[in-house]
Amino acid sequence: MSDTNTRVRAKGGARAPMISDHGLAMIVYLLYLAGFLTGISAVVGLVIATMQIERSDAVSRSHFRFQIRTFWIGLIYILAGIATVHVGVGALILVWWLVWTSIRCAKGMLALNADEPIADPESLLFG
Repeated sequence: MSDTNTRVRAKGGARAPMISDHGLAMIVYLLYLAGFLTGISAVVGLVIATMQIERSDAVSRSHFRFQIRTFWIGLIYILAGIATVHVGVGALILVWWLVWTSIRCAKGMLALNADEPIADPESLLFG
């Protein structure tokens, strides 16, 4: 029997996904953290979160919503920081973005590991 045939079957006889919703949400958090070095991996994370939000369970859905907001709010911080870096405040905004994103990812990863939803995925701070 092949490996694909031994996978657990989902409803209706379809194969269960190779990576669970929780696994994909964790991958998105890791891609966001890798985005500090590569940039593009955060965009990949955004695409995954956006594509999975409607087809995931409630806990994962709260994480995907939190991740999508983290990306867009973070992008606003980056643009504001770059636009104001010449007057000195931009560096502070960029440092805040780094800390803010790191805390949101860490908090999200810990909640996901405990199988808990994000309490307030619409939050502007840390959920």
